[in-house]
This record gives sequence, C-alpha cells and structure tokens, in this order.
Amino acid sequence: MQIFKMKRMIVITTLLSMVLSSCAIQIPQPMVATPTPGAAQEEPAAQDAAVEPSEQMSETVAMSETVAAAEPTAAPAEEAAPAEAAPAEAAPDEAAPAEFVLPEIVPGKFNVAFIYGGPIGDGGWNYAHNQGRLIVEEYLGSNVATGYIESVPEGEASEAVIRGLAEKGFDAIFTTSFGYMDPTEKIAAEYPNKFFVHVSGFKNNSKNFANLFGSMEDMKYLAGMVAGARAKDDGSFRVGYIATFPIPEVTRYVNAAAMGMRRTCPECIMDVRWNFTWFDPELENKQAEEMLNDGASVIITGADTTGPIAVAGSKGKWGIGYDSDNACGIDPEHCLTTTYWDWGQVYIWLINKMLDGKFEGTDYYFEATSNGVGLLGFMIGQEPAAGVPEWVIPEVQQLLDQMLEGSYTRFNIFSGPIKNNKGEIVVPEGTVLTQSDLEGLKGIRGRDTCTICMSWLAEGIDPSLELPQ
Repeated sequence: MQIFKMKRMIVITTLLSMVLSSCAIQIPQPMVATPTPGAAQEEPAAQDAAVEPSEQMSETVAMSETVAAAEPTAAPAEEAAPAEAAPAEAAPDEAAPAEFVLPEIVPGKFNVAFIYGGPIGDGGWNYAHNQGRLIVEEYLGSNVATGYIESVPEGEASEAVIRGLAEKGFDAIFTTSFGYMDPTEKIAAEYPNKFFVHVSGFKNNSKNFANLFGSMEDMKYLAGMVAGARAKDDGSFRVGYIATFPIPEVTRYVNAAAMGMRRTCPECIMDVRWNFTWFDPELENKQAEEMLNDGASVIITGADTTGPIAVAGSKGKWGIGYDSDNACGIDPEHCLTTTYWDWGQVYIWLINKMLDGKFEGTDYYFEATSNGVGLLGFMIGQEPAAGVPEWVIPEVQQLLDQMLEGSYTRFNIFSGPIKNNKGEIVVPEGTVLTQSDLEGLKGIRGRDTCTICMSWLAEGIDPSLELPQ
C-alpha cells in the first residue's frame, strides 16, 4: 500500500526558483534542551547484503507492515541515563565547524539527526530526505524528535558535524551523502551506544553502524522504457542522461536506464554527461542544453535539481526527474515522469527497530515491494503524464506491478546476456549479477567480492563514451 505522499507543487516551485537563483536556505534556530544518551545494543552477527531476493523481500514486507500501522512506538526498552541540566542558552558547538549551527535535542524523546549534502529546497535528493524526516515527526512525534543540518560538504566538515551531533546527545544520526560513509564509520566506532545509518555506500560494522539503500535501478529501468518510447515517437532516437560521479551506484542507474530505453527503442542511443558533483544547478542545466542541441529529445537527470526538466521544456522537449515525487512540478507539461524515493516509511521502519532494540549494524537494501521507490504517474492513484506515449503505458505498468509484488527485481534486469556499449558481452547468457557485482564491491569486510563489477557502460549508450576513471 502506497502511503505518505505529500504534494507541495507550489512550494517546491518557489523553493527551486530560490535555489536556481543561488539564494541561501536558512537553518532553523536551535532550541535549548538536555542531552539524552542512546541505549546500548547487543552485537548482532554480520550480514551480507547480497542475500537471496526472497530474503530481501521478506525484510521489506515487514517494513511496509510496520509503517502501515503508523502508531507511535513506546520509548526504548532500556531506560536512558539521567541527563544533566541544560544551560540557560545554547552553548557554541565546539566540535562542529563554525559555519554550522547544530540542532538541539528534546529531553525525554528519542532524538534523531539528519545530515544533508545540499539544500532541502533542491527539489530532489535532499528535499526527498527532508520530507522523510517530516513524516517521522508526523507519525512518531510523541516519542521521537528530529533535527537536521543541510549543505554539509563531504570530508572533514562532515566528520566534525557528525561528531558534534553525537556529542550533543542525539541517539541516532542518518548521513545521506555517499562521501559521508567513512566519517560515519569512524564516529560510530567512537560512540558505540548510539545508532548511525549511512544512506548509499556499502559499509557497516555489525554493531551500531548500518548501510541503507534501495532498488532505484528498478525505477530507472522503467524510466528508460518511457524515454525510449518518447524518443522513438519523436523520431530523434536519442536520449540524454545527466550523471553525477562514476561510482557503481550511479553507473548501474545509467545502465538500467539505457537497457530500459533499448527495450522500447532498440535503435535509440543514450548520451551521458558526467558532472562530478551532486548539486550544481548551473552545470546540470548547461549539460541538458548541450545534449538537447546534439539531438536528444528526452533528458533524464540523475542529479539533485529539477533544472534540466525546465531546460528541456523551454525547447519543447521532454524531461524525466529524479529523487522526489515533486520533481515534475517545475514543468508538468514537459515532464514525462520522475523516479523517486519515499524515505518516510523507510525511516520509520528503521527508527522503530532502534526503539525496539532490534536494530542491526548491517546492510539494509530495500526492494520495490517496500514502496520505498516509485515511478510518478504509474503508482496507485496516479495517472501517466500526457507526454508519455500511450502504447508504452501498459508495458511499463505491467512490469512495475511485477516489481511491486516482487516477481521482477534488479536481478532480472541484470541477467545475461548483456553487452557493453562497445558490443562486447559482459554478462554471459544464464549469468545473473550478484548484489556485490551491482555495488562493485572489492575487499569489503563481510561482503563478497564482485566478479563482474559495475565498471562498464551498457549497450545503447553512445559507443564513443568511456566510463571515467
């Protein structure tokens, strides 16, 4: 059952205009509060994310059931230690860089902090995560308090902010950018009685530090099908994709979209532009315009803003968004769909595990069955955009339904034979990529090493292109 869809088209359009004008987003002023230490957890056995799909599905079904109940949970089983008295005014955050003001905790509640790599008004990745945080407040607010810090750079600054939040007394900290992985791992070791969850990446410590991600490649494949159908009807036979960093996560998204495109338009070619950043509105818009000028009639964005959709629309072409179900709000007429995350129910599920003493420092990779990922216009209660060719709608809907019921997964998408963009076989017939292959894992504790690592570009991508090293 799909839940918690928060539609704020007018708000996000306003916020996006602010972002694209390079206006700063203000961090809320903190409240004075007393720290509440987190409860200690028993050490669970290490788990490998590359489990059988049936095991993955049973985990995500449990998540959906937990969120559907949506009742505030009780306080953690272990009683927190008495807190010291709070000062009359908030003290400076000595552990964090001076430019960041850490949110304060709320005494008597389980306090959860979120760290974002960009502004919450980006209309994409960070906006979607913050919507998830708000849903946590809405459904668990009687026992849980949340705070956030936006636009925290990866590297030393993020390490200082994570440590500052832990010292401040937050019980759980969610870090939501790939480059936060190593700093989160380091601080988790320093604070064993607190919970740490890194979104994306691939590390855990089998104790209090977990990795969280989901099967967005499923939705990217479907988006590629829509893009291919549109490009075929347009007669352009060309699709553009804006990619961020050439890491396995992004590469498998690009490949999934390309394979989906070829399913509905075998003649289509995908152009790819790498921008080596998560958030750069000006660069994303420039790359979109370049690919449109080179003949693409559809632009798929894998970056954090919705600007490329507007650029495509300004030229009478088409865009496909990413991250947020509000992404099409910038130009509904020319936006075909958006692949999006529904973090609220995922966060509720994990926080409930923390509160119930069932959290494990492992790899949580949720399936489409969880409704944690979606395709705008095709989910329950939604209608496809007018620009989506009618002939492709039944095929996309049928495959999406199979994904939502768990009978078609990323392992079906990445089953051989698969060729690279040079025409060479990379996945032989009868071979199915493993989770470690999809994540490109090498030498990671507790995880299998990849054998067909995600370091190639799929057939359908311009054969002149190489994967940046």
